[in-house]
Formats: sequence, structure tokens, C-alpha cells
Amino acid sequence: MCLFPGLVPGAHEGRGLGNKFLDDLRHADALIHVVDVSGTTDAEGKATRGYDPTHDIEWLQDEIFRWIRGNLTGKWGSIARRHTATKSSVVDTLANQFSGYGATKELVARAISLAEVQAAKKFEVEPGKPTLPALEHWQDEHIDLVVRCFTAEKFPTVLSLNKVDHADSDANISKIALKYPEVPQVVSSAISEVFLKKLVKQKYIIYEPGTEFVDTKEDLPDSDLKELDEKLKARVETVRDLVLYRFGSTGVAQALREAIEVLKLVPVFPVKNINNFGGKSVFPDCLLVRRGTTVGQVMRKIMGDAPVLWIEGVGSIKLSEDDVVSEGKNDVLSFKVGH
Repeated sequence: MCLFPGLVPGAHEGRGLGNKFLDDLRHADALIHVVDVSGTTDAEGKATRGYDPTHDIEWLQDEIFRWIRGNLTGKWGSIARRHTATKSSVVDTLANQFSGYGATKELVARAISLAEVQAAKKFEVEPGKPTLPALEHWQDEHIDLVVRCFTAEKFPTVLSLNKVDHADSDANISKIALKYPEVPQVVSSAISEVFLKKLVKQKYIIYEPGTEFVDTKEDLPDSDLKELDEKLKARVETVRDLVLYRFGSTGVAQALREAIEVLKLVPVFPVKNINNFGGKSVFPDCLLVRRGTTVGQVMRKIMGDAPVLWIEGVGSIKLSEDDVVSEGKNDVLSFKVGH
């Protein structure tokens, strides 16, 4: 995970951290956009009241679009000439241009397919005719459409609607839900998560991240937990009432899970012994792999060239390298090494 703070409108022109921010963004597979739905900070991060947070979503998407579009159109003439001279496919030509963003040829192909579908509707193309003209004849509107589709494929976004415990948040959450129904959204209270984890570290509470469950000394009188003073007790009750009981969690873990779902990833847990893994950190290691990944591919990613005699799953079942991992099936693996 990478944190990208400091982005402001105009970053593609060098404002704020500008191009450094956008250049760092190339390494991201998905974005979790933390949006202040309380309306108490503006686009520049300054304190205010009544700010419309949909503007933040708009300008972030626009900054990424303008950055990629600017990089492409700045050399479009030479791109089109080379495309014609080499008789390359559109996918091959754009894959070369988009490779700097960490995009695979398959991802570019998906973006082009999406653009073709959208072009048919936008430009009212007659059935049976190409929805996009030959690349050398693309106009600004065609480039814009392809770049937007590429951006959607390369940087799928989850909206973390933060500060849900603020009085003005409900109206803004509804506004965002109506305006961006296709974008995954999770309500969150990051400050509540930080507060609860701090109390866990100080041994005041037992808290399971991603849930609504918080136990204090009052709940567990026989535990080793410390007593909360009245001020801390009141804050815990506020978090319970305004966040945990209302939404089921602080939303922080849910935002991460949603990003994993968007990327179609499966968590895989390698263990030393398939029969007695347990304890507080039952799965100290976790590897995220694409859906459709085989047990053999996981083995090579983890074990490298080490000689593996066999692979075991839950119940000491021996697995084939061709078995596919999925959530709840073949996702806890033990590799037996030998010669």
C-alpha cells in the first residue's frame, strides 16, 4: 500500500506535489479515495463549512485523466505516424504508450473494448460499422474517450466516505451515492479506527478491526484490561453509538476489502503445518493473487526454485499444481520441501 497525500487541483500542471504525485500513482493497481463527506475541508485542504465533496471526486478523476491525456497528445503526431508505418494494431500501439503506467497489454485491450462499446452509444454508430475510426484518424473526442476508459481500467477506485459521524455527512453521502452509483463506496470513520487501536495498544479495550465489537473492563471484569476514566468511557460510547452500532464497523477494513474485491484478488495463506496452525496471529502471512491463479503458481511465487515434494490444503489433502485457489477453497497451503 502507498499513501498519496498532497494532491490539489491543477496537479497535472505542477501545482502542489504535482507531477511527483502523479508519477508515484503509476505504481497503483487501485485507488481508495478518502473523501471528507462532512464538508468541512475544501479542495485545497482548508477548513470550511458546507463544501460539496462531490467536487473532490470530480477533480481527482479529472486530474488523472488530464495527466494521461497530456502525456499522450503531446506526441500524438509521431504515435499516429509510427502506428501507420508499422501497421500495428490499436492495442499494440497504445500498449507501448501506456506501459509506463504499469499497464499490461490485456488491460489496454479491455480499455479499448470498453471504449468501443461506449463509442457506439456516444457517436450513434450504425450497427455493423466500426465504432472507432482508424487510430490515425482519431479526433480529440476519440482520444478523450479511450483515455477515460483506460483510466477506469488502470485505476479502479473505491470511495471511502470519511467522517460519517459528522452532522452534515448523511446528506453528502446520499448525494455521492446518487451521482456515482457505479463506483464502490464504503462509509468510514478513520479517526474512530485510530482511537480504538490506540486504546487496544494501551490495553484499555479489546477490539476486532472490521467489526462493531469493543469490550472494556466493564464488559469483561475478569480480564487484564485497564479501567477507563469517565472521559475515555464517554468517547468509547460515542464511537459505539455514532459509528460502530450504526454502520457495523469503522469502515477502514471494509475499504481495503472492497479494493481487493474490485481487483478480483484472492487472499492465500501459507502455513508451516496444515494441522496445527493457530494462535493469536493464526495467519502471519497473506499473499493476494488474481482469481484463477493455480496452486502451482502460488508455490513458485512463494517458494521460488526450492524443491517442493508436495502441497497440502486444509484437512491434509494433497493438492495438484493445477488446482485453482479461491476464497474458502485451496487458500490455506503448506509446502513440503525436500530432495
